[in-house]
Amino acid sequence: MPVTIRDLAHKLNLSITTISRAIDGYSDVAETTRQRVIQAARELDYQPTSAARQLRRQRADAIGYILPTSSPRFSDPFYANFLTGLCDQAAESQIDMIITSCPPESDREQALYRRWFESKRVDGMVLNRIRVQDWRVEFLSEHQFPFVALGNTPACSDFPCIVINERKGFEQLVEHLVSKGHRRIAYIGASPSLVIQVERFAGYRRGLELFNLPFDEKLVIQGDLTEDGGYQTARKLLQLSDPPTAILGCNDLTALGVLRTVQEAGKLVGKDIAVAGYDGIKETEFSYPPLTTLFQPTYEIARRLTAILIARINGDKLDKTQVILEPELIIRASTG
Repeated sequence: MPVTIRDLAHKLNLSITTISRAIDGYSDVAETTRQRVIQAARELDYQPTSAARQLRRQRADAIGYILPTSSPRFSDPFYANFLTGLCDQAAESQIDMIITSCPPESDREQALYRRWFESKRVDGMVLNRIRVQDWRVEFLSEHQFPFVALGNTPACSDFPCIVINERKGFEQLVEHLVSKGHRRIAYIGASPSLVIQVERFAGYRRGLELFNLPFDEKLVIQGDLTEDGGYQTARKLLQLSDPPTAILGCNDLTALGVLRTVQEAGKLVGKDIAVAGYDGIKETEFSYPPLTTLFQPTYEIARRLTAILIARINGDKLDKTQVILEPELIIRASTG
């Protein structure tokens, strides 16, 4: 028969509560008592079950991430890197990572967040693809439920998050293209409900202003952050009577779709039309030609978000609630 916590308490003539609090590292247990408990547990080969520990601590020992997508997107390199970072850091911290997906802004999504919160299935949540009006942030903040995010909202930024200076990054992209002689620079964006669209488009607009280039609404078109979306929207841009000489994608997948469109039109990428994206996914190194991009360390960001969330769950004091990172402009052959 396996040794139980009751057996350990009987051997040491201590209460079950003292034994459990000593094992779980509570500070109200004297260090000498804690060492006695640990030594006896080793001698008796006592192994506390995770379920029992979770019940005693009222913790799930798990954190959650709900992938905001309406279609299968686990093949998206951004999400592959992001999920790997979350899982690796959680595993090192001996915390379970629970992952699922759900269409954003849907009744299903709201029901899922509420169910995870009310059932205490997880101790905290990781958010990304933050929205301008984000009910997730409002809901979790209102219920004081631990969460972290990649990005913040205009309405509320008082929560732990990592923010990439995307606005400055797109200014740099425009500056680079202008230095190559481009004056008609198009932008394929995303849904205006997303903060990444607001920030990246603002950087594009500001870049045009800095170099006294006129803003042309015909050169701006909404995409869906997919390769197919980039392909379809680029076709519309190339059909203009005065088409662009450079196209910026809101993300790398969009820009990879643009590459295909330009090549099918019989034009040379980097010579006839410049193309650039954002994210710095590995695939941009091996596209033809290699893609100019703004690189963000997605894997490391995800690991850091997980570590911050675990610290918040444990009640540790955070040095900063907001970390700001700069993207790195990587210039390759797609912009000449």
